[in-house]
Amino acid sequence: MALNPYTGLPAERFWRKVVTNVPPFAVNPRPRETFAIGRADKVATGGSCFAQRVAEALREAGFNYYLTEEAPPGASPAEAQARQFGTFSARYGNLYYTRQFVQLFDRAYGRFAPELTAWLREDGRYVDPFRPTVEPLGFSTEAEVVAARDVHLAEVRRLFETLDVFVLTLGLTEGWRWRGDGAALPLAPGVAGGSFDPDLYECVNAGAGEVLADLRGFLDRLWSVNPGARVIFTVSPVPMIATYMDRHVMESNSYSKSVLRVAAGEVCASGDPRAVYFPAYDIVTSNVNAGRYYNEDQRTINDAGVRHVMRLFLETFAQDRAAPAPARPATDISAEFEGTAGVICDEEEIERSVA
Repeated sequence: MALNPYTGLPAERFWRKVVTNVPPFAVNPRPRETFAIGRADKVATGGSCFAQRVAEALREAGFNYYLTEEAPPGASPAEAQARQFGTFSARYGNLYYTRQFVQLFDRAYGRFAPELTAWLREDGRYVDPFRPTVEPLGFSTEAEVVAARDVHLAEVRRLFETLDVFVLTLGLTEGWRWRGDGAALPLAPGVAGGSFDPDLYECVNAGAGEVLADLRGFLDRLWSVNPGARVIFTVSPVPMIATYMDRHVMESNSYSKSVLRVAAGEVCASGDPRAVYFPAYDIVTSNVNAGRYYNEDQRTINDAGVRHVMRLFLETFAQDRAAPAPARPATDISAEFEGTAGVICDEEEIERSVA
């Protein structure tokens, strides 16, 4: 008979055994009960800026990274990147606030037609308020915005119906909505188009209950059109760039990431094997790393952090492509700081707009 309920538990349940006496680069909190990603599986990504680092790593590891909106023939690599072809699996831009996931699906399937159709920029060009940075040159008319959106949403439908694995990175709880119908926006009006009017727009900061309902709602919608889809939830370890709440940005960031982490854990605790939480956030932000996985701005993630995350990702979901854990930490500091310049983060437009 056990002396107490902890007697005989595996080593992974004890901090001293799997953290204290383990080098930081070898700490391995990956989930055990999960699924395998085959070489032919269509793997899609969406969410916050960190999802782009995940997408890069998936490509490099030989996954079948799935795109339904590819760059037009003849487009240069620079143009394709600027217009966000390949940034995510479809050109929906950053999806920070979980209500965006639900409404993206509903807009794609005609369940929700927002009152807000276009934003006018200071240069006289129009942008799509639901993805305001995907066309740097903008559109000449509001009708062009709507036409391009219809094409995009058709590809979103194709993505949802044909993907095999969807890696979703949760970024923020703060977001902006159109008061009239609650349409969720990736950026505040006035940052990359439109103008701020508090009578028309409101800032919201979702709680754990709302985020959990959004995640469950999105899964129900996705599985209604693609019952075999498997979803990997992660939480972005990248801190928020600014807060609209009347408090220090560090406090807002702590609240935001805590809520997202709780909701991601809850939605994956339902027992459905199609939804799994992967601890990218936990790996990067742990005190064990003493900030080693952040660049000098204390916000962006360096390559050493991404390598640790993706090594465990491979061990979890694709053991046939997993590399052995390194015998010692990487010492090439310059390599740790490469690879972040190409990441498109709509949130950074906030700083540019107030500079």
